[in-house]
Parts: sequence; structure tokens; C-alpha cells
Amino acid sequence: MAKPLLAVTMGDPAGIGAEVIIKAFSNTDLYKRARPFIIGSVDCLRIAMKQTGKKLKLVLIQSIDDLDESSECLQVLEPVSFDVGHFVQGEVSAECGRAAVQYFEAAVNYCLTGSIQGVVTCPINKEAVHAAGYVGDIGHQEILARMTGSLLTATMLMTTGLKVAHLSTHKSLSEAVKYVTREVLLEKLTLTHNCMKRWGFKNPLIAVAALNPHGGEGGMLGREEIEEILPAVQEARLQGLNVVGPYPADSIFYRAIAGEFDAVLALFHDQGHIAIKVHNFEDSITATMGIPFVRTSVDHGTAFDIAGKNKANANGLSKALDAAIDMLNGSLV
Repeated sequence: MAKPLLAVTMGDPAGIGAEVIIKAFSNTDLYKRARPFIIGSVDCLRIAMKQTGKKLKLVLIQSIDDLDESSECLQVLEPVSFDVGHFVQGEVSAECGRAAVQYFEAAVNYCLTGSIQGVVTCPINKEAVHAAGYVGDIGHQEILARMTGSLLTATMLMTTGLKVAHLSTHKSLSEAVKYVTREVLLEKLTLTHNCMKRWGFKNPLIAVAALNPHGGEGGMLGREEIEEILPAVQEARLQGLNVVGPYPADSIFYRAIAGEFDAVLALFHDQGHIAIKVHNFEDSITATMGIPFVRTSVDHGTAFDIAGKNKANANGLSKALDAAIDMLNGSLV
């Protein structure tokens, strides 16, 4: 198979995106399996090179038609100009939030036209995005839903030995509990099953986490398991999906790490995110399900507290690139 063409978006210029890009692409092995290029600011990348002491050849291109497929230099597309004289690393600004969204929107548009096969994202800052006027765009996933018109999307976090899909992510805990319904569960289980098959799993075994302590204790600690979750699992199995549960959240992730399940469906943001990040934060990444192309991301934030200090770990970006390539090749297993 031809090497896929992948965009890497720099994220918020005030964060660690440029730094992890420079560090990750110092390893030229990334070019052996894909044809990656950067959407972001050349000047920010130059600043990151000075701060990290790493020297890479940067080439500014005007469009993806200018990409040199055989080159191992860092080719950068700037869809919008960004004045590095007007920002401070580690500080929230509307200008940085606007640039971050515009970098990502450019990548999504290339994916939607079929010009590229996927996008790998560095982090954006939600406060900066809101300051820039993108009130409805809480994060990458909401931007994707807006631009692709996808009615059903979901986040899967993955790290070595553990994959966790999420019923919901950017909801308050009270709203997330209301979201645990038979209908939504069945939709997300079907979506997870179909995506995992496309990524290379023949018959993925998906375990569903319980919502309440000890799985509700037969209704004494909550009835969601009885009234919503178990019926959804049973319906999914009738439809041919390899689904089990619900199992108490305090043991399900241990069992998944031990190899009992291919993936876990967590029922709200922290239930799944904490499990992934405690198990292996540095290798963890995010994938978006329900969109018509591959999108993976680092699983960390903009890290304003260490931006510009040469302390960021680039392992997540390398893992996100590897996962995107594996997904496109149907070899994620």
C-alpha cells in the first residue's frame, strides 16, 4: 500500500505543539510508513528548534500540491499568517485559539476532499478557542462534528494494553448520567464495533462498564444497570455484536489490561480517561470514531506550565502517528 498522506496540526501556538513536533520529527523513521506534513506556523517551529537545540530542515509550502513525497525534511503549510511577536508561550490568547482552530479546519477540509488520508492533532486550548469566538467548539471532536456533519461521534482512548471508548466526554457529570440510555449505548456500541473491525479486529470483544458502585448492587445503589445498560448489551448481542457486561468500573479496566477484552466502553469522561492515564499516560492517544477519515491525537493538553521550557514528551505524537497509519492499513490489532 502507498504511504498515506497525513497532516499534523500544530495546535495552540502558545502550547507545546511545536515542541513535540520538532522532537517527534527528529526521528526520521516516521517517514518510512507515511508522508506527513505540518499545518501550523513555521516561525513557531523555528522557535521550538532553538528551545530544544534540535536542527531540522523546514520547508514552507504553499499547497499540498507542492509536497515532495521523497523528502525527509519538515514540510509546513501555513493556511493563515501568525505573528510570533504578539503572543507569549504559556498564556491564553484569542489569537492563538483562532490559529489553532484554523490549522485544524484546513486539515479537515483536505480530508473531506480526499486530498489527504488523515489528520493527527496536537492540543488546542478550550479557553483560547472560546476567546476567539468559537463558542460551540469545545474541542476537536465538536469541530469535527460541525465540519463533517457526522451525527454520531465518539472518542476512543488507547495506550499499550488498553483501549477505552467513551459514551460521552465533554458533559458535566450530572448530564453524563442522564446520557446513559439504552438507545445511546446501543448506538455507541455499534459504532465502536464497526470502527474496530475497520481498524483490523475481526470480532472485537467490547466490555461495558457499570455506572454505579459495584454495578448498582441489584438496584440498591442505582437502577441504570438494570433499566438501561443490561438491556442495551442484550440487544447488541442479538444484533451480532460481541459485547459483555456491565461490569463494575473498579475491576473492568484491570481485566481489560489482563487481555480479557479488546476494548471497554466507559460511560463518562473521567471513568475512562483516568484508567488510561494511570495505566500508561505517556503512550496514550485519542482517536475519533464516526467521521469519514482517520483522526488521532496526542492525549495531553497544551501544557502551558511547561511551554517553551524543553520539558515536553513527544512520545504521544509518535504513537498517534503510528496508530493513524495502522488504522488506515487495517492493522491496529
